[in-house]
Amino acid sequence: MTENLITEGKFTYAEAGEGQAIVILHGLMGALSNFDETFNYFSNKGYKVLIPELPLYSLPLLKTNIKNLAKFLNDFIVFKKLERVILVGNSLGGHIGLYFSKHYPDKVKALVLTGSSGLYENSMGDSYPRRGDRDYVTKKARDVFYDPAIATEELIDDVYVVINDRSSLIRTLAIAKSAIRHNMAKDLPKMKQPTCLIWGKQDKVTPPEVAVDFNKFLPDSDLFWIDKCGHAAMMERPEEFNKVLDTWLTTRNI
Repeated sequence: MTENLITEGKFTYAEAGEGQAIVILHGLMGALSNFDETFNYFSNKGYKVLIPELPLYSLPLLKTNIKNLAKFLNDFIVFKKLERVILVGNSLGGHIGLYFSKHYPDKVKALVLTGSSGLYENSMGDSYPRRGDRDYVTKKARDVFYDPAIATEELIDDVYVVINDRSSLIRTLAIAKSAIRHNMAKDLPKMKQPTCLIWGKQDKVTPPEVAVDFNKFLPDSDLFWIDKCGHAAMMERPEEFNKVLDTWLTTRNI
C-alpha cells in the first residue's frame, strides 16, 4: 500500500479506485497496511477506497481523544469532497466511526464495524503496558489473533516502539481513557445507518458478547461471525471478511 500513500497538507492517506467512497479507519495499535487486502479488493470492485492515517500520536495531548479524532475525520471528508461515505472501522477505528456517525449522520451512508470499541474492550489486557518488557508485548500482540503467527516480529516491534516512546505511550493511554468516557451504549438506539458487524468468534479484545450487544442496540444492523478468528478479521481472514462485506453491500444495495 505504500505506493498509494499521498500527503496533502495535514493528511497522509492511501486512495485507489473510483465510485462510492469507502473510508477505512485503523485501530489504536493498527496500521494502514492492516487493511491491505480490503483496500485492494474493493478498489477493484467499483469503489473509491481511502485510508487516512489517524493522528494518534501527533495531536496536542489535551486534544488526543475520540472527539478530536472524529473532527479530524470530518476535516478529511470535507477536504476530499466526499458525500455519504461508507465507514469501515476496526477497534478504535470503529469507535471513531460510531462517534462520527452520531455527530455527522448525513455524511454516513453505512457503517461497518469489526472488533469495534465503543461498548467495552480489553485494550492492552488487564494491566498497565510495561515499557521495556518485550515478552509482555509479544504475548499481548499474539492475543489479538486466533492464530498467534499473524503477530509477526515486525508487528510486535511496531507495538514495542510505540509503548517505549513516552509521548506515544501517554497518548495511547489518553485515547484508551477517552474511549471509556465516550461509551456509545445510550447513543446506539438513535443511530439509523445500516450497520454491518463482522466479528471474530474468538475475539479476546472485544469478545463476542460485545458484537451481540451492538447488534441488539443498533436499530438497523446485521451480525456476521468469522470462525477461528480474533480481533482483526480483515487481517486474519481477509478473503472471508471481504466476501461477507461485499455480499452485505450488494444485498443491502449500498
